[in-house]
Amino acid sequence: MPNFAKNFKLGNATDFGEHTTHPPFPSQLRRCPNSLSFFHYKYFRSSLIRMDCQGLIQKEAEEMDSGEKRLNELGYKQELRREMTLFKTLAISFSTMTLFTGITPLYGSSLQYAGPASLVWGWVIVSFFTWFVGIAMAEICSSFPTTGSLYFWAAHLAGPRWGPFASWCCAWLETIGLVAGIGTQAYAGSEVLQIIILLCTGTNKGGGYFAPKWLFLCMYMGLTVIWAVLNTFALEVIALIDIISMWWQVIGGTVIVIMLPLVALTTKPASFVFTHFEMASATTGISSKAYAVILSLLVSQYSLYGYDAAAHLTEETKGADKNGPIAILSSIGIISAFGWAYILALTFSIQNFNYLYDPTNETAGAFVPAQILYDAFHGRYHNAAGAIIFLFIIWGSFFFGGLSITTSAARVVYALSRDGGIPLSSIWRQVHPKHKVPANAVWFCAVICILLGLPILKINVVFTAITSICTIGWVGGYAVPIFARMVIKEKNFKAGPFYLGKASRPICLVAFLWICYTCSVFLLPTYYPITWNTFNYAPVALGIVLSLIMLWWVVDARKWFKGPVRNIDDQNGKV
Repeated sequence: MPNFAKNFKLGNATDFGEHTTHPPFPSQLRRCPNSLSFFHYKYFRSSLIRMDCQGLIQKEAEEMDSGEKRLNELGYKQELRREMTLFKTLAISFSTMTLFTGITPLYGSSLQYAGPASLVWGWVIVSFFTWFVGIAMAEICSSFPTTGSLYFWAAHLAGPRWGPFASWCCAWLETIGLVAGIGTQAYAGSEVLQIIILLCTGTNKGGGYFAPKWLFLCMYMGLTVIWAVLNTFALEVIALIDIISMWWQVIGGTVIVIMLPLVALTTKPASFVFTHFEMASATTGISSKAYAVILSLLVSQYSLYGYDAAAHLTEETKGADKNGPIAILSSIGIISAFGWAYILALTFSIQNFNYLYDPTNETAGAFVPAQILYDAFHGRYHNAAGAIIFLFIIWGSFFFGGLSITTSAARVVYALSRDGGIPLSSIWRQVHPKHKVPANAVWFCAVICILLGLPILKINVVFTAITSICTIGWVGGYAVPIFARMVIKEKNFKAGPFYLGKASRPICLVAFLWICYTCSVFLLPTYYPITWNTFNYAPVALGIVLSLIMLWWVVDARKWFKGPVRNIDDQNGKV
């Protein structure tokens, strides 16, 4: 019975004969003749129903989540469960950025280029400019709180004429970045595992086993295959692992940052950490101070991205038009502070700077953070157990990160293949009939990742090349919607709760230029003289792939690729 009927006195139901199933009517109508009472009742009842329905609709509109309301306005229905709180979204975003996976593998090379001061203050400089990128993305996220994020933003901000091309470029850059991202985690994870095996078997000085290149490649391929298998057959397990990963990063990072300087017998003075500048021209072949400083910032530029994960979750986040931007900016703030603390912990704990790169040291000069950990624990406890435990924490971070990025990369490939944006799309968009996952897309990503790692057998700077491809693709994808936001007419931009106003264009300009600079430096040679052994093949690999993608667009794709497709009819609201 409708709620409004309870407010009226029951009438004589016998007056209505066969209509006794109707709700009772007000007692005032009993005074009317039966022939009129029915028509008065029908009119009165329909009026009340209309009033009640209008009230319910108005109440529903008032109670509708602000993010869902904006999603409907954009032409998309709410299909995902909107249950994530700001804290959970922030936690997942922080987990995706990861503390160890960015800093640890590039710390040694960045420290070698120009010494500790350049590394420490470089993090601060990069963090400063990263805020511009984050703020620009937060404004766009507030206006377009959709799971498609970059791909969707680019299409809508660029308008109907340029939207398909913008979303095409953005989707492919993101795909390249994520697939290469799997490779960065596999390589760095193999590197840490190589050192763990070395320390467990007696260290480099004690006859320990240092995995040769062929075995290193096998470990790289093995991790990639494990992640692909888990993403194909164990999606429920991955959901649990994501939760473990979040706490692994937070607790493990806190323990290392606090414990490492306390365990070290001596710590470097602040003057060394914050002001010491030292080049290693004999090793790197780089004699220009400016060039050395630019390369020393690579560790920071590689580490400070991935905060777009919060944007990918907006359709599942409550109040996403507000909480999405908060999560993006909070992620940058937390990782900036936490990352700097990790760099400082490592740098203050250095025992002998020159010994870190000595090929005869305990870690064969292959992994500087591992040598810092070994020196600290062996110096105090005369064994490597503590260093091995800390390295295992770091290795776990790479394992979880690679698993998560494989999941994301497969979804991006699957989404792009649904729109026919990848060769042989009919294969990659197929979903496993039993497990309901894009299994073919998962293995597509795994195979490409393995191919990227094959030069490990011949080239010493493979990790630099893969990180370059990853960073240029991932961060380059940010540039497309930011540039579109910068040039769009203000009257055509529907602002969300987080709105920059007149500051939007200057902020977007700084963010866009910083992204262009970041992509440019990752194409530079990192060692001289340039030989096959030191060649950074990222420019060649990217040049070939991007040229083929653009050629495909010009010749064919521009005729049929339209970008994101709405699932709500603008005219009648039908889904």
